[in-house]
Amino acid sequence: MTETRVQVFKTARRLLTGYGASAQLAAEAEALMMKRPLIVTDKGVMGSGVIEPILESFQHAFTDSTTLYSDISAEPETHVVEDCRHRFMASKCDGIIAIGGGSAMDTAKAVAVYIGDDRKLEALFGEDQVRTRKTPLICLPTTAGTGSEVTNIAILSDVNAQLKKGIVSNQLLPDVAIVAPELTVSCPPAVTAASGVDALVHAVESYLSNFSTELTRPLSLRAMTMINKSLLQAYENPKDMNAREQMATASLMAGLAFGNAGVGAVHALAYPLGGRFHLSHGVSNAVMFTEVMRWNYANCRALFLDIAYALGAPNTLVKEDAGDFVVERLAQLCEQVNIPKTLREFDIPREAIPELAESAHGVTRLLRNNPRELSVDDIAAIYTAVY
Repeated sequence: MTETRVQVFKTARRLLTGYGASAQLAAEAEALMMKRPLIVTDKGVMGSGVIEPILESFQHAFTDSTTLYSDISAEPETHVVEDCRHRFMASKCDGIIAIGGGSAMDTAKAVAVYIGDDRKLEALFGEDQVRTRKTPLICLPTTAGTGSEVTNIAILSDVNAQLKKGIVSNQLLPDVAIVAPELTVSCPPAVTAASGVDALVHAVESYLSNFSTELTRPLSLRAMTMINKSLLQAYENPKDMNAREQMATASLMAGLAFGNAGVGAVHALAYPLGGRFHLSHGVSNAVMFTEVMRWNYANCRALFLDIAYALGAPNTLVKEDAGDFVVERLAQLCEQVNIPKTLREFDIPREAIPELAESAHGVTRLLRNNPRELSVDDIAAIYTAVY
Protein backbone atom coordinates (compact mmCIF):
# COMPACT_ATOMS: atom_id res chain seq x y z
CA MET A 1 0.00 0.00 0.00
CA THR A 2 1.36 3.41 -0.95
CA GLU A 3 1.52 6.05 1.73
CA THR A 4 -0.86 8.99 1.25
CA ARG A 5 -1.39 12.14 3.24
CA VAL A 6 -4.76 13.20 4.58
CA GLN A 7 -6.33 15.82 2.35
CA VAL A 8 -8.92 18.39 3.37
CA PHE A 9 -10.83 20.16 0.60
CA LYS A 10 -11.79 23.69 1.60
CA THR A 11 -14.59 25.71 0.06
CA ALA A 12 -17.64 27.78 0.98
CA ARG A 13 -20.15 25.87 3.09
CA ARG A 14 -22.85 26.22 0.43
CA LEU A 15 -22.28 26.92 -3.27
CA LEU A 16 -24.85 28.07 -5.82
CA THR A 17 -23.86 28.40 -9.48
CA GLY A 18 -25.42 29.05 -12.87
CA TYR A 19 -27.42 31.66 -14.71
CA GLY A 20 -30.08 33.16 -12.45
CA ALA A 21 -28.44 32.07 -9.20
CA SER A 22 -28.36 35.66 -7.92
CA ALA A 23 -32.16 35.51 -7.54
CA GLN A 24 -31.62 33.10 -4.64
CA LEU A 25 -29.72 35.64 -2.53
CA ALA A 26 -32.63 36.83 -0.39
CA ALA A 27 -33.63 33.26 0.43
CA GLU A 28 -30.06 32.35 1.36
CA ALA A 29 -29.77 35.42 3.59
CA GLU A 30 -33.03 34.53 5.31
CA ALA A 31 -31.79 30.98 5.91
CA LEU A 32 -28.80 32.47 7.75
CA MET A 33 -31.21 34.53 9.90
CA MET A 34 -30.00 37.84 8.48
CA LYS A 35 -32.43 40.69 9.12
CA ARG A 36 -30.13 43.72 8.86
CA PRO A 37 -27.36 42.79 6.42
CA LEU A 38 -24.48 45.05 5.50
CA ILE A 39 -23.96 44.97 1.74
CA VAL A 40 -20.30 45.51 0.85
CA THR A 41 -19.70 46.59 -2.73
CA ASP A 42 -17.88 49.25 -4.75
CA LYS A 43 -18.88 52.31 -6.72
CA GLY A 44 -18.27 50.59 -10.06
CA VAL A 45 -20.80 47.89 -9.21
CA MET A 46 -23.14 50.55 -7.84
CA GLY A 47 -23.03 52.36 -11.18
CA SER A 48 -23.56 49.20 -13.21
CA GLY A 49 -27.15 48.61 -12.12
CA VAL A 50 -26.38 45.22 -10.56
CA ILE A 51 -27.36 46.23 -7.03
CA GLU A 52 -30.86 47.62 -7.66
CA PRO A 53 -32.68 44.30 -8.32
CA ILE A 54 -31.02 42.81 -5.25
CA LEU A 55 -32.11 45.69 -3.04
CA GLU A 56 -35.64 45.39 -4.40
CA SER A 57 -35.73 41.70 -3.53
CA PHE A 58 -34.62 42.55 0.00
CA GLN A 59 -37.56 44.89 0.51
CA HIS A 60 -39.84 41.87 0.34
CA ALA A 61 -37.57 39.56 2.33
CA PHE A 62 -36.48 41.64 5.31
CA THR A 63 -38.54 43.42 7.91
CA ASP A 64 -35.60 45.64 8.84
CA SER A 65 -33.48 47.82 6.57
CA THR A 66 -30.21 46.98 4.86
CA THR A 67 -27.03 49.06 5.09
CA LEU A 68 -24.83 49.74 2.09
CA TYR A 69 -21.06 50.21 2.20
CA SER A 70 -19.50 51.10 -1.15
CA ASP A 71 -16.26 52.92 -0.24
CA ILE A 72 -14.12 50.04 -1.44
CA SER A 73 -10.80 50.99 -3.03
CA ALA A 74 -9.27 49.36 -6.10
CA GLU A 75 -7.21 47.16 -3.82
CA PRO A 76 -8.59 46.19 -0.37
CA GLU A 77 -6.89 48.37 2.23
CA THR A 78 -6.58 48.00 5.99
CA HIS A 79 -8.12 51.39 6.78
CA VAL A 80 -11.16 50.49 4.64
CA VAL A 81 -11.63 47.31 6.69
CA GLU A 82 -11.59 49.44 9.85
CA ASP A 83 -14.14 51.86 8.39
CA CYS A 84 -16.41 49.10 7.12
CA ARG A 85 -16.32 47.36 10.50
CA HIS A 86 -17.33 50.63 12.15
CA ARG A 87 -20.29 50.94 9.73
CA PHE A 88 -21.39 47.39 10.55
CA MET A 89 -21.35 48.02 14.28
CA ALA A 90 -22.89 51.50 14.13
CA SER A 91 -25.77 50.21 12.01
CA LYS A 92 -26.24 47.16 14.25
CA CYS A 93 -26.03 44.81 11.29
CA ASP A 94 -26.29 41.06 11.74
CA GLY A 95 -24.70 39.71 8.57
CA ILE A 96 -22.51 40.64 5.60
CA ILE A 97 -23.19 40.25 1.88
CA ALA A 98 -20.29 41.01 -0.47
CA ILE A 99 -21.22 41.86 -4.07
CA GLY A 100 -18.24 42.76 -6.21
CA GLY A 101 -14.75 41.77 -7.25
CA GLY A 102 -11.92 40.55 -5.08
CA SER A 103 -11.55 43.85 -3.24
CA ALA A 104 -15.14 43.86 -2.01
CA MET A 105 -15.07 40.18 -1.09
CA ASP A 106 -11.70 40.32 0.69
CA THR A 107 -12.80 43.39 2.62
CA ALA A 108 -16.07 41.72 3.62
CA LYS A 109 -14.29 38.52 4.66
CA ALA A 110 -11.81 40.47 6.78
CA VAL A 111 -14.59 42.46 8.44
CA ALA A 112 -16.59 39.30 9.15
CA VAL A 113 -13.75 37.79 11.20
CA TYR A 114 -12.84 41.15 12.77
CA ILE A 115 -16.32 41.68 14.22
CA GLY A 116 -16.26 40.85 17.92
CA ASP A 117 -12.46 40.62 18.09
CA ASP A 118 -11.01 43.15 20.50
CA ARG A 119 -7.50 42.89 19.07
CA LYS A 120 -6.03 45.21 16.47
CA LEU A 121 -6.47 44.15 12.84
CA GLU A 122 -2.72 43.52 12.64
CA ALA A 123 -3.15 40.55 15.00
CA LEU A 124 -5.20 38.68 12.40
CA PHE A 125 -2.48 38.66 9.73
CA GLY A 126 -0.70 35.41 9.07
CA GLU A 127 -1.93 31.83 9.13
CA ASP A 128 -4.61 30.71 11.60
CA GLN A 129 -4.56 33.85 13.75
CA VAL A 130 -8.35 34.29 13.57
CA ARG A 131 -10.20 33.15 16.70
CA THR A 132 -13.71 32.64 15.33
CA ARG A 133 -16.38 34.09 13.07
CA LYS A 134 -19.94 34.49 14.28
CA THR A 135 -21.10 36.91 11.59
CA PRO A 136 -22.95 35.23 8.67
CA LEU A 137 -21.24 35.87 5.33
CA ILE A 138 -22.40 35.55 1.71
CA CYS A 139 -20.20 36.36 -1.31
CA LEU A 140 -21.32 37.08 -4.88
CA PRO A 141 -18.53 37.80 -7.39
CA THR A 142 -19.19 40.31 -10.17
CA THR A 143 -15.92 39.48 -11.94
CA ALA A 144 -14.64 36.16 -13.24
CA GLY A 145 -11.19 36.06 -11.75
CA THR A 146 -10.36 36.19 -8.07
CA GLY A 147 -12.07 33.07 -6.74
CA SER A 148 -12.26 34.85 -3.38
CA GLU A 149 -15.79 33.54 -2.83
CA VAL A 150 -14.43 30.04 -2.14
CA THR A 151 -11.01 30.67 -0.56
CA ASN A 152 -9.84 30.99 3.03
CA ILE A 153 -7.68 34.06 2.53
CA ALA A 154 -8.10 37.83 2.41
CA ILE A 155 -5.25 39.94 1.03
CA LEU A 156 -5.16 43.53 2.26
CA SER A 157 -2.91 46.47 1.40
CA ASP A 158 -1.21 48.31 4.22
CA VAL A 159 -0.84 51.74 2.62
CA ASN A 160 1.54 53.08 5.25
CA ALA A 161 3.88 50.08 5.09
CA GLN A 162 3.44 49.73 1.29
CA LEU A 163 2.92 46.01 1.77
CA LYS A 164 0.26 43.44 1.04
CA LYS A 165 -0.66 41.28 4.00
CA GLY A 166 -2.76 38.16 4.19
CA ILE A 167 -5.26 36.82 6.69
CA VAL A 168 -5.37 33.04 6.23
CA SER A 169 -8.00 31.08 8.15
CA ASN A 170 -10.81 28.65 7.40
CA GLN A 171 -13.04 31.10 9.28
CA LEU A 172 -12.86 33.26 6.13
CA LEU A 173 -14.70 30.66 4.04
CA PRO A 174 -18.15 32.17 3.37
CA ASP A 175 -21.33 30.48 4.53
CA VAL A 176 -22.70 30.85 1.00
CA ALA A 177 -21.07 31.61 -2.35
CA ILE A 178 -23.31 32.50 -5.28
CA VAL A 179 -21.56 32.45 -8.66
CA ALA A 180 -24.03 33.96 -11.12
CA PRO A 181 -22.73 34.86 -14.61
CA GLU A 182 -25.42 37.52 -15.06
CA LEU A 183 -23.59 39.63 -12.46
CA THR A 184 -20.46 39.79 -14.65
CA VAL A 185 -22.10 41.13 -17.84
CA SER A 186 -21.55 44.77 -16.88
CA CYS A 187 -17.87 44.18 -16.07
CA PRO A 188 -15.73 46.64 -18.12
CA PRO A 189 -13.44 45.06 -20.77
CA ALA A 190 -10.23 46.00 -18.93
CA VAL A 191 -11.49 44.35 -15.75
CA THR A 192 -12.71 41.33 -17.71
CA ALA A 193 -9.20 40.99 -19.13
CA ALA A 194 -7.26 41.43 -15.90
CA SER A 195 -9.56 39.24 -13.82
CA GLY A 196 -9.68 36.58 -16.54
CA VAL A 197 -5.90 36.35 -16.74
CA ASP A 198 -5.84 36.30 -12.93
CA ALA A 199 -8.08 33.22 -13.02
CA LEU A 200 -5.73 31.63 -15.55
CA VAL A 201 -2.77 32.32 -13.25
CA HIS A 202 -4.69 30.61 -10.43
CA ALA A 203 -5.33 27.58 -12.63
CA VAL A 204 -1.75 27.25 -13.86
CA GLU A 205 -0.05 27.94 -10.54
CA SER A 206 -2.32 25.57 -8.62
CA TYR A 207 -1.56 22.84 -11.14
CA LEU A 208 2.18 23.36 -10.75
CA SER A 209 1.99 23.74 -6.98
CA ASN A 210 4.01 21.42 -4.78
CA PHE A 211 0.76 20.84 -2.89
CA SER A 212 -1.56 20.01 -5.79
CA THR A 213 -3.66 16.87 -5.37
CA GLU A 214 -5.78 14.44 -7.35
CA LEU A 215 -8.75 16.63 -6.43
CA THR A 216 -7.28 19.98 -7.48
CA ARG A 217 -5.50 19.04 -10.72
CA PRO A 218 -8.60 18.26 -12.82
CA LEU A 219 -10.15 21.55 -11.68
CA SER A 220 -6.99 23.44 -12.69
CA LEU A 221 -6.77 21.84 -16.13
CA ARG A 222 -10.44 22.26 -16.98
CA ALA A 223 -10.32 25.91 -15.89
CA MET A 224 -7.36 26.49 -18.23
CA THR A 225 -9.23 25.00 -21.17
CA MET A 226 -12.35 27.05 -20.54
CA ILE A 227 -10.46 30.32 -20.09
CA ASN A 228 -8.38 29.67 -23.19
CA LYS A 229 -11.59 29.30 -25.22
CA SER A 230 -13.77 31.97 -23.61
CA LEU A 231 -11.72 34.90 -22.30
CA LEU A 232 -11.24 36.66 -25.63
CA GLN A 233 -14.91 36.15 -26.48
CA ALA A 234 -16.04 37.64 -23.16
CA TYR A 235 -13.60 40.53 -23.64
CA GLU A 236 -14.72 41.36 -27.20
CA ASN A 237 -18.43 40.57 -26.73
CA PRO A 238 -19.33 41.49 -23.14
CA LYS A 239 -22.97 40.43 -23.49
CA ASP A 240 -22.13 36.92 -24.73
CA MET A 241 -23.78 35.02 -21.88
CA ASN A 242 -22.23 31.69 -22.85
CA ALA A 243 -18.73 33.17 -22.66
CA ARG A 244 -19.60 34.90 -19.37
CA GLU A 245 -20.91 31.65 -17.89
CA GLN A 246 -17.84 29.74 -19.04
CA MET A 247 -15.55 32.34 -17.47
CA ALA A 248 -17.54 32.48 -14.22
CA THR A 249 -17.38 28.70 -13.90
CA ALA A 250 -13.70 28.56 -14.84
CA SER A 251 -12.86 31.24 -12.29
CA LEU A 252 -14.74 29.28 -9.63
CA MET A 253 -12.93 26.06 -10.54
CA ALA A 254 -9.56 27.82 -10.46
CA GLY A 255 -10.50 29.32 -7.09
CA LEU A 256 -11.35 25.89 -5.71
CA ALA A 257 -8.04 24.57 -7.02
CA PHE A 258 -5.77 27.30 -5.70
CA GLY A 259 -7.75 27.60 -2.48
CA ASN A 260 -6.55 24.08 -1.69
CA ALA A 261 -3.27 23.68 -3.60
CA GLY A 262 -1.99 27.25 -3.30
CA VAL A 263 -0.34 29.57 -5.80
CA GLY A 264 3.32 30.29 -6.36
CA ALA A 265 5.95 32.69 -7.61
CA VAL A 266 3.72 34.70 -9.95
CA HIS A 267 1.70 35.86 -6.96
CA ALA A 268 4.77 36.29 -4.77
CA LEU A 269 6.35 38.63 -7.32
CA ALA A 270 3.05 40.42 -7.92
CA TYR A 271 2.51 41.32 -4.26
CA PRO A 272 5.23 44.01 -4.03
CA LEU A 273 3.96 45.59 -7.25
CA GLY A 274 0.54 46.05 -5.69
CA GLY A 275 1.83 47.07 -2.28
CA ARG A 276 4.33 49.68 -3.42
CA PHE A 277 3.08 50.80 -6.85
CA HIS A 278 -0.63 50.07 -6.43
CA LEU A 279 -1.02 47.86 -9.48
CA SER A 280 -4.26 45.92 -9.34
CA HIS A 281 -3.94 42.29 -8.33
CA GLY A 282 -5.01 40.95 -11.73
CA VAL A 283 -2.71 43.21 -13.73
CA SER A 284 0.33 42.61 -11.52
CA ASN A 285 -0.18 38.85 -11.84
CA ALA A 286 -0.64 39.11 -15.59
CA VAL A 287 2.51 41.16 -16.21
CA MET A 288 4.69 38.65 -14.29
CA PHE A 289 2.97 35.53 -15.63
CA THR A 290 4.90 34.47 -18.71
CA GLU A 291 8.40 35.17 -17.40
CA VAL A 292 7.84 33.20 -14.18
CA MET A 293 6.52 30.31 -16.28
CA ARG A 294 9.67 30.48 -18.40
CA TRP A 295 11.73 29.99 -15.23
CA ASN A 296 9.52 27.23 -13.85
CA TYR A 297 9.58 25.07 -16.97
CA ALA A 298 12.98 23.46 -16.26
CA ASN A 299 11.65 21.88 -13.07
CA CYS A 300 8.35 20.45 -14.31
CA ARG A 301 8.47 19.66 -18.04
CA ALA A 302 5.88 16.88 -17.92
CA LEU A 303 3.40 19.15 -16.17
CA PHE A 304 3.95 21.82 -18.81
CA LEU A 305 2.93 19.32 -21.47
CA ASP A 306 -0.41 18.89 -19.68
CA ILE A 307 -0.80 22.67 -19.53
CA ALA A 308 0.04 22.98 -23.22
CA TYR A 309 -2.68 20.49 -24.13
CA ALA A 310 -5.17 22.37 -21.94
CA LEU A 311 -4.24 25.55 -23.81
CA GLY A 312 -4.96 23.99 -27.20
CA ALA A 313 -1.66 22.41 -28.25
CA PRO A 314 -1.86 19.63 -30.86
CA ASN A 315 -1.52 16.11 -29.45
CA THR A 316 1.69 15.74 -31.45
CA LEU A 317 3.47 18.29 -29.22
CA VAL A 318 6.39 16.75 -27.31
CA LYS A 319 7.56 17.54 -23.80
CA GLU A 320 10.70 19.33 -25.00
CA ASP A 321 8.58 21.92 -26.85
CA ALA A 322 5.88 22.36 -24.21
CA GLY A 323 7.59 25.23 -22.40
CA ASP A 324 7.84 27.38 -25.52
CA PHE A 325 4.25 26.63 -26.47
CA VAL A 326 2.88 27.55 -23.04
CA VAL A 327 4.89 30.77 -22.75
CA GLU A 328 3.97 31.84 -26.29
CA ARG A 329 0.27 31.06 -25.82
CA LEU A 330 0.10 32.91 -22.51
CA ALA A 331 1.86 35.92 -24.03
CA GLN A 332 -0.50 35.82 -27.02
CA LEU A 333 -3.60 35.70 -24.85
CA CYS A 334 -2.41 38.60 -22.68
CA GLU A 335 -1.70 40.62 -25.83
CA GLN A 336 -5.13 39.82 -27.28
CA VAL A 337 -6.84 41.32 -24.23
CA ASN A 338 -4.41 44.27 -24.08
CA ILE A 339 -2.55 43.41 -20.88
CA PRO A 340 0.63 45.56 -20.61
CA LYS A 341 3.85 43.60 -21.16
CA THR A 342 6.44 45.51 -19.16
CA LEU A 343 6.94 47.15 -15.78
CA ARG A 344 8.09 50.38 -17.39
CA GLU A 345 4.57 50.86 -18.78
CA PHE A 346 3.49 51.48 -15.18
CA ASP A 347 6.29 54.01 -14.57
CA ILE A 348 8.07 51.65 -12.20
CA PRO A 349 11.73 52.72 -12.00
CA ARG A 350 14.41 50.15 -12.75
CA GLU A 351 16.12 51.19 -9.52
CA ALA A 352 13.21 49.65 -7.58
CA ILE A 353 14.02 46.11 -8.74
CA PRO A 354 16.41 45.14 -5.89
CA GLU A 355 13.88 46.21 -3.28
CA LEU A 356 11.06 44.46 -5.13
CA ALA A 357 13.12 41.28 -5.27
CA GLU A 358 13.84 41.36 -1.55
CA SER A 359 10.15 41.90 -0.77
CA ALA A 360 9.04 39.09 -3.08
CA HIS A 361 11.62 36.70 -1.65
CA GLY A 362 10.05 37.27 1.73
CA VAL A 363 6.67 35.93 0.60
CA THR A 364 7.63 32.43 1.73
CA ARG A 365 4.01 31.34 2.19
CA LEU A 366 3.66 31.34 -1.59
CA LEU A 367 7.20 30.57 -2.73
CA ARG A 368 7.12 27.25 -0.87
CA ASN A 369 4.37 26.17 -3.30
CA ASN A 370 6.43 26.98 -6.39
CA PRO A 371 7.99 24.05 -8.29
CA ARG A 372 11.30 25.88 -8.64
CA GLU A 373 13.15 27.46 -5.73
CA LEU A 374 14.03 31.08 -6.47
CA SER A 375 16.80 33.11 -4.89
CA VAL A 376 16.73 36.89 -4.52
CA ASP A 377 19.00 37.13 -7.58
CA ASP A 378 16.65 34.87 -9.58
CA ILE A 379 13.70 37.05 -8.68
CA ALA A 380 15.62 40.21 -9.60
CA ALA A 381 16.44 38.61 -12.97
CA ILE A 382 12.74 37.92 -13.58
CA TYR A 383 11.77 41.51 -12.76
CA THR A 384 14.58 42.73 -15.04
CA ALA A 385 13.37 40.53 -17.91
CA VAL A 386 9.85 41.94 -17.51
CA TYR A 387 11.12 45.52 -17.28
